Order: sequence, then C-alpha cells, then structure tokens
Amino acid sequence: MAIPDLQLETWSHVGSVAQSAKTYDMIKKVLNDSTSPYYPKDFSIFLQGSYGNGTNVYRDSDVDVVIQLNQTYYSDTNLLKPDAKTRHDNAFSLATYQYADFKTDVLGWLQKQFGADVKPGKKAIFIKGSGNRRDADVLVCAQHRRYRAESTGADARYDEGIVFWGSDGIEIVNFPKQHSENCTRKHQNTNQRFKGMVRVYKNMRNRMIDDKYIANGVAPSYFIEGMLWNVPEDKFVQSNEDSFVNTFNWMLRADKTKLACANDLYWLLRDNSNVCWSPANFDAYLATVQEYWNEWGT
Repeated sequence: MAIPDLQLETWSHVGSVAQSAKTYDMIKKVLNDSTSPYYPKDFSIFLQGSYGNGTNVYRDSDVDVVIQLNQTYYSDTNLLKPDAKTRHDNAFSLATYQYADFKTDVLGWLQKQFGADVKPGKKAIFIKGSGNRRDADVLVCAQHRRYRAESTGADARYDEGIVFWGSDGIEIVNFPKQHSENCTRKHQNTNQRFKGMVRVYKNMRNRMIDDKYIANGVAPSYFIEGMLWNVPEDKFVQSNEDSFVNTFNWMLRADKTKLACANDLYWLLRDNSNVCWSPANFDAYLATVQEYWNEWGT
C-alpha cells in the first residue's frame, strides 16, 4: 500500500526556521566579536547543512555554522601538469597563522563564551542548546583550492572549497557553497519542488529509523540531497506521490557509478571515502525505502 499524498504533503513542509535563525544570529555574533583573539584575521562565517540549504525537517535540531579562515589556504595540485605544479610551488609561501592556530583560538573563544556547553567533536565544535538557542555545530575550516588540470598553477582556475582536519588527523575537503548553489538552482528549475521532495525523503528516513527498518547513519541527509540532485527536473511534478514514484524509480534504474554529489565535484557513491556514500549503504537504503512504501499501513 502506497504512502498517501496527504502524509507526503506533511513530510514536505520545512522544519523550525525562527528558532534556527535566532540560534545562527546568536552564534554568528559571538564568533564575530571584535575582542576575540582571531578577529584581526581574515575569516568568514556562513551556514551549511539542512537549515542553510532550506531542507530542514522538524527532527533536525542542529544549526550548522562554518567559520572559515581565508588568509591561509591549502591546495590540491594533483591534477596540475608538472610545469604548472612547479610554478605553483615556487609561488607558494607557508603561512605563519595556520588552521591549527585558528581552531585553537576559535575553540578557546567559544569555551570562554559558552562554558561547559561547548564540546569538541570529531569534526565540529558542538554547542549545547539552552533556552531559545538550539544545538549548534561550529565547523572550523580554512579555504581550500582544488586546481583544475588546465590551470597554469598561477591563475584562478581552481574550485574553492573548505578543508579541515578531524580529531583523528584525517584531512576532509568539501564544497558546501557549490552544494548549496546547485540545490537552489535545482529547486528553481523544478518549480520549487526539489527541496520539498528532499524533506519528504528525509522525514520518511526518520520514520524508517523509528520503526526499526533502517539503522541511523545509513542514509545521511547530505547524501539524500545529493541523490535527488541527480534526478532529471521533469521527474518533479505537482503531485508529491507522483514525484516520489518518479524520482525513486529513476534512482533504481540509474547507473549509480555516474551519480555525483550535489556539489558536482565528487562522485556520490564510492567505497573508502569520507566524502562519498558507500554503495552498500545506498543499496540498502533504496531497498528499505521500497519495502517501507509497500508495507505502509499494513
């Protein structure tokens, strides 16, 4: 039995906005305080994640805030030709203020402002909610430049992203601004239907976790957004039920090796990658969605 359109319509609605906005404003104000030790440096603050992308559902609690060091950047020159790499390396000078210094300063400042509510995590700094403030994750990162193959090594032909190192020392590079821009463009090109359908899939995932159909962590929201970003625009139609069936059936038939993350700079599905969805989890997720859809109401 298919999930009725009324339920899908409910799932398509955006989650808390007002409280998330207040939380972001509060965290941003603290991070941007002129008395912080890093304030003289060149940095920027922006949102990422579900709230930042307008795909948040009621279950989403964290507000994901990014603080990025701009004056120090790190490069990926693996695609450059040898002469271009040499040109880049010759022009490169090591910064005196590095990512580790920036993260230490930001963490110390947040601990000074929020005390015991601040907990350093594997990737981000967690700030526990209090009163009208929701839980927040502050990701400290630096600018990253992934040079394209055609670059001379001394030009602006690179994709700008973010880089940070987890508590395990592993480097993670991602491209949240491209992800957000591409999802917004997809939303516009689908008559404002893309983000609502993302919320349908996310709410359904949450219910599947509650009902013990799937384990938490198998289908992260970021990858669900990326999965649906690959679906052709004409599959998103006025009816939520038809849109769901269209998009899901397209995913079943797609060549999964050619699916891209929503930033269009990484593959969506690859093994042994900290920025890709494992193919095994993807397959398990699709199989469970189909099972849950068919067993709804039985």
